[in-house]
Amino acid sequence: MSTTEQHTESPRSGTRRLGDSVFAGTAFGAAFLILVALAGVAIFLIVQGAPALGAGADDLNGKGSFVSYVWPFVFGTLWAAVIALVIATPLAIGVALAVSHYAPRRLAAPLGYLIDLLAAVPSVVYGLWGIGFLGPRLVPAYGWLAEHVSWLPLFAGPASGTGRTILTAGIVLAIMVLPIITAISREIFAQAPRLNQEAALALGATRWEMIRLSVLPYGRSGVVSATMLGLGRAMGETMAVAMVLSASGVITFNLISSTNPSTIAANIALSFPDATGLKVNALVATGLVLFVITFLVNFAARGIVSRADAKVGR
Repeated sequence: MSTTEQHTESPRSGTRRLGDSVFAGTAFGAAFLILVALAGVAIFLIVQGAPALGAGADDLNGKGSFVSYVWPFVFGTLWAAVIALVIATPLAIGVALAVSHYAPRRLAAPLGYLIDLLAAVPSVVYGLWGIGFLGPRLVPAYGWLAEHVSWLPLFAGPASGTGRTILTAGIVLAIMVLPIITAISREIFAQAPRLNQEAALALGATRWEMIRLSVLPYGRSGVVSATMLGLGRAMGETMAVAMVLSASGVITFNLISSTNPSTIAANIALSFPDATGLKVNALVATGLVLFVITFLVNFAARGIVSRADAKVGR
């Protein structure tokens, strides 16, 4: 190699190394900043919520202990999120497959944009829509379920006359988490190996068989990740649930009754303005419980995704 070539490559190599160092430092700094923010939130919740952890019945509305106080809200949070995922996940997977593998391109692109735009709608708008439009129109369906399917505990009467039930809140949450699950699933399905799909079709598989054998196994871990993100969104939603749900703070699986559980986030939003003293600490402690639940869900999702990736050999 000549001296001229060495001088030509040396500055570029040094510049590349400097750029790599700057980028690596920026990336580590961003990751460290996120950890600092999470640690700050955790410390605040622990310090402010600690006084309520050992509080008695007189300080927590006669609930007996903090566990007795927070458990109905934990149940309501998980129950509303499960209802939302049961509704949203199959619909989101179907929409993602339609956009990535079934719909014509000139129709798939606008449909994908419309689904993504659902994420831009403020939660208060969803709450207004749920309480003013969806809830009243579900009242006849709730009455029919209470009359004909009341032998199931989920639909035992009496039915709500306003439509402000845990099922209505779950439907609203399902619509809110739909764009998250759909967008991620769509991108995962679109990245499925094209050669595998073409090979399945060449061997005589139908389009559905090709999707079932080639696309869905490849995208399983991505769908799980998208679902867990949707679960976190559903568990943390505040305004829409607080507006739609007629909460009574009870533990019940009834979907159509006007006596409904409440969620942690909705309870904090509704109770915090009037709370004083130890009740403020109790609300902060319930936020700590939600913080821990979210972390546990994320860790469980990471384990599921890792096992799924190991099975497909990624």
